[in-house]
Amino acid sequence: MTTKLIKGLHQVQEKYDTFFIDLWGVVHDGVKLNPGAIEVLENLNKLKKRFVLMSNAPRPSKYIEKFLLKLNMNKNLIQNVFTSGEATLQSLRNQVYGKNFYHLGPQRDSMLSEGFEENITSLEKADFILCTGFLENYEESLEYYKSLLKKYTKLKMVCANPDLIVHRGPKQEYCAGTLAEIFKNLGGDVIYFGKPYPEIYKFCIKKSEHILVIGDSIRTDIKGANNMKLDSLLITAGIHKKDFLKTPQKDYDTILKKYEVKTNYYQAKLIW
Repeated sequence: MTTKLIKGLHQVQEKYDTFFIDLWGVVHDGVKLNPGAIEVLENLNKLKKRFVLMSNAPRPSKYIEKFLLKLNMNKNLIQNVFTSGEATLQSLRNQVYGKNFYHLGPQRDSMLSEGFEENITSLEKADFILCTGFLENYEESLEYYKSLLKKYTKLKMVCANPDLIVHRGPKQEYCAGTLAEIFKNLGGDVIYFGKPYPEIYKFCIKKSEHILVIGDSIRTDIKGANNMKLDSLLITAGIHKKDFLKTPQKDYDTILKKYEVKTNYYQAKLIW
């Protein structure tokens, strides 16, 4: 497979019917929209290309749609949003891992358990742990979570966001995936919803489509594309920007080899 740096998506868009595009780190940074990415979406719309805005946000899709509108994103670009939270909801509705759960996460993620308030309980009484992120008062203390979870490794943890970190503007924040790693290291069993795991893609794929996956995370976006045997474009100015800034362009593939993945294209930021 030939890997190459592209200047704009227009160079390769003709090869694809559909685009699975990551939101955080590609379309926005948690604070503002990326104008170049918005132009890409507008051009894909004009060409009648299908695109799915795919996010590992641990919230139902409708709340991410509202968030994008608050960032002043045009409503006609928000027709097809799908989140790991939306996929997680399916397991809650079907009580796949039990009925009662302990919610490990901030209050802002409470919308994921709307309608399941009677099923929320303590760690001692829970059938499983629903993990959406860090608690408000313990956003930096990894040791706190090691202590909190070590007695409950017999429970399964349902992780609604496999991301380890995210950049909110210039600030780096931990995500639920970091807590899942802690739980696994303690000996616990984790079920993940979201990229790079297959379920989120199965919800979005239509038959006989040629798909390009676009994202800034090697571990989730590019690994997920590889898992599903889909082509991919890695945005280098995202989560891994420090690695790419200190690496010559001709050696970009060496970064991916550490993760045992490959990509078809590189682009600094998503632009047309």
